[in-house]
Amino acid sequence: MVQLIQTFISGLSLGSIYALIALGYTMVYGIAKMLNFAHGDIIMIGAYAGIIAVGQAGLPPVLAIIASVLVCTLLGILIERFAYKPLRQASPLSVLITAIGVSYFLQNVALLVFGSQQKAYPTLLTLPAIHLGRVTVDGMSLLTLALTAVIMICLHLFISKTKLGKAMRAVSEDKGAAEIMGISSNRTITLTFAIGSALAAFASIFYGMTYVYIKPTTGSMPGIKAFTAAVFGGIGSIPGAMLGGIMLGIIEQFSKTYISTLWADAIVFGVLVIVLVLKPTGLLGKEITEKV
Repeated sequence: MVQLIQTFISGLSLGSIYALIALGYTMVYGIAKMLNFAHGDIIMIGAYAGIIAVGQAGLPPVLAIIASVLVCTLLGILIERFAYKPLRQASPLSVLITAIGVSYFLQNVALLVFGSQQKAYPTLLTLPAIHLGRVTVDGMSLLTLALTAVIMICLHLFISKTKLGKAMRAVSEDKGAAEIMGISSNRTITLTFAIGSALAAFASIFYGMTYVYIKPTTGSMPGIKAFTAAVFGGIGSIPGAMLGGIMLGIIEQFSKTYISTLWADAIVFGVLVIVLVLKPTGLLGKEITEKV
């Protein structure tokens, strides 16, 4: 029973990181209808920014976090401006190929700049573990889960209640009609990428402190799994991204503990296939009817 509870808690910790990454994915897709496969690599760049800020610049943890957020936000804006904006009217396949190209570009730039050797991420924050009988709960895991929940609620309120959020929803529904109503779709999409990339910075911080070592390909697999989580929960749905990430982390952790670490990824993606066969829109996704 202790091992079961411990595995569940570890799954929550892993799932909260996936959920934090998936929120950025679903934010961009929900508004701009773009699959930004470079999102995981923005996380990798954010992690390197934290390493440089603390290890070389000697900045305190708070300033290092701010520096990481600024770097990721600026990078997201630049990627949107130079890679995705020229493809506004292009086919979804062209955008998808470009996103994959941007991902490999960032990986190779990081390889040239930082080298192939993995680097240790600095400890920005230390929290004591909580002991509940024979069960140990890592303090960082609780903080990650709590922060992810807070970010999800804030994003949901921002999209639902604010003027900018309503503009984002309008652009998501119909860009042409939004333009007629005086909403700049280009500015709105850029803002969406900025917010999504800022979320990637927070994901890089918690990923770095949890898994310690960073290398140029660090963002690839977490990015793919977070995209899987977003699809699992219903891509475009902010609560769905949270739910999908948590469930994915729990499934993966139980697979590693009770079946095999070699089969864990196959089981995760297999569950995704089953869910999409039974419910193509994901767990919390909504069916959209298009008039022809």
